[in-house]
Amino acid sequence: MTDDAERNAEHTAAMKALKAERDEMMKEKKIREKGLIIVHTGNGKGKSSSAFGMIMRCIAHGMPCGVVQFIKGNWITGEKRFLRERFAQECRFVVSGEGFTWDTQDREADIAAARHGWEEAKAMILEPGMKMVVLDEINIALRYDYLPVTEVVEFLTTQKPEMTHVVLTGRDAKPELIAIADLVTEMAEIKHPFREQGVVAQRGVEF
Repeated sequence: MTDDAERNAEHTAAMKALKAERDEMMKEKKIREKGLIIVHTGNGKGKSSSAFGMIMRCIAHGMPCGVVQFIKGNWITGEKRFLRERFAQECRFVVSGEGFTWDTQDREADIAAARHGWEEAKAMILEPGMKMVVLDEINIALRYDYLPVTEVVEFLTTQKPEMTHVVLTGRDAKPELIAIADLVTEMAEIKHPFREQGVVAQRGVEF
């Protein structure tokens, strides 16, 4: 047997064993569907990008969805333009923030904007037929205590419809939020062009 043939045979045997293992695991699982509470956090890039990727999937599947964007209000982002201009019927897009906290420098205004966004978010989540709602950068609003995390947790655990997915993005997710989430992903920064080279945020990459 040649080296390639031997490697191919070993690969086939390994994949058969893996399939048998996964088939056995699936027998023990209770297969069901539910609306997930999903948290994207960490200091690496990709939290919002991943959430908007799921919004694209919902649109492709004909699933009504929505976005409430906290903090980033005055940014002209590609996702905001794309969804509002091309998929306004499929995805509702609400902006509540007035800009990053270091730009606004007005805590009262930031709190009022966060409260407005949260009220919009609750209404959207409770809307009949809504399948997914992304709360973009809400973790930042919670980090600065613009909203009480207890209120957000209570709503998500007691009032969120069973089959509605809610995605919460932003750095420094509160432990209370992580505790109730079904799926938590932490984006870790390994290397960043701004820190390494002073390269500013790039159109199409960051916004």
